[in-house]
Amino acid sequence: MHIQENCGLFGIYSDKNIIQDLYYGIFKLQHRGQRYCGLSTFKKEIKITTHKGFVRHTFIPEELKELAANFGIGHVSLKERQPVILESKLGKFSIAFSGNILNADNLIADLKSKGYSFAANTQIELLAKLIAQGENFVEGIDEMSRQVKGSYALLILTREGIYGARDPYGFKPLVLGKKDGTFAISSESRPFSILGLKILRDVKPGEILFINQDGCQTRKIIKNRRVAHCAFEWGYIASMDSVIDGIPVVRARNNLGASLARKDNVKADLVAPVPFSGIGHALGYHQESGIPYDEVFLIDRFASRSYTPLTQEERDEEARIKLSVIIDVVKGKRIILCDDSIVRGTQIKNKVMELKSAGAKEVHVRIACPPLMAPCKYGISTRSYQELAARQYSIKEIEKRIGADSLHYNSLEDFVKAIGLPKNKLCLTCWTGKEL
Repeated sequence: MHIQENCGLFGIYSDKNIIQDLYYGIFKLQHRGQRYCGLSTFKKEIKITTHKGFVRHTFIPEELKELAANFGIGHVSLKERQPVILESKLGKFSIAFSGNILNADNLIADLKSKGYSFAANTQIELLAKLIAQGENFVEGIDEMSRQVKGSYALLILTREGIYGARDPYGFKPLVLGKKDGTFAISSESRPFSILGLKILRDVKPGEILFINQDGCQTRKIIKNRRVAHCAFEWGYIASMDSVIDGIPVVRARNNLGASLARKDNVKADLVAPVPFSGIGHALGYHQESGIPYDEVFLIDRFASRSYTPLTQEERDEEARIKLSVIIDVVKGKRIILCDDSIVRGTQIKNKVMELKSAGAKEVHVRIACPPLMAPCKYGISTRSYQELAARQYSIKEIEKRIGADSLHYNSLEDFVKAIGLPKNKLCLTCWTGKEL
């Protein structure tokens, strides 16, 4: 499944030159956004370099050398170039964020009516201008959070250090890492292992913190009526080697697959994933059911383009050329095919068709997340109700449309139980359609 829903943030402060670590930090978050990437550091002045394309395809050694410093922030995105720089009464700063501001258009119009000018009418530009109205960064972030509706995790690079903030609902993940005199803040814990950092803790919902040579200090916690972590992080978005809000992603995915297996009685020869998103779910199903696990698709390592395509036609074409069927494994077999979710159903339909064309006897589709009933408002997703198969058709009708011999999803209750957090601490709007 492809979703246009995220960005990745990484910030680091150390007594050593951090540019290599900052570069690897955003590289390890590449799965959260492949269209743009950017780095910003401070040494005598704030410097910034952004690119279109993958981190490792676009940054060259000379650029990294130019950005050498003891602290900085980075960003990967599917939407726009970040970080951005703003000159303000608080001084010059760079800022990056992940999330979606629902009332951005109104807030931009309001600021324009007060004489503010916007270069590109982007949400990041809006956040920067709102924050810059404060007497200091903490007050600015606090005041901004009262005006915006939606989700944000953000990093601000100043001359003095790095501010990090998570919206009061805690929609988007944000994790702190530490090693000796080095502190890092990241959308996921994944980059920490390559950098030798240990998870310190998660940034609390509503927390504003500051990282400098004295370490990491909480400057304020903005209260809210409830916490609502995005449950889709564990189902699909986050990398399987990450731990977010205390829950290892691999454990949640394995639990989701096991949950599907417990309620299943289909006879099959093997369990297989749609790579990469279905791997953790398929392994969980295999461990619970005892049905052998095997790969039925081979991923072509050289198929990816220099950025993630954004049109549906391009996405379908990308999915088609990226995976090829391993015919010998498939022929004459009854296959349980696991994936994270179904949006339109186009890609899973193609996968079922490819397996049957290669001689699969039966293909039983098992989906880890419950049926998607509403578009996400809190990421940068462009999904509409019309695009969601589960809004248009019954499960039996979807089963028929995708050509599967059977189709089962996890129930919402089983989904929540598999993640392991209380229901009232998760955002489940994608599945319930109910606003928070």
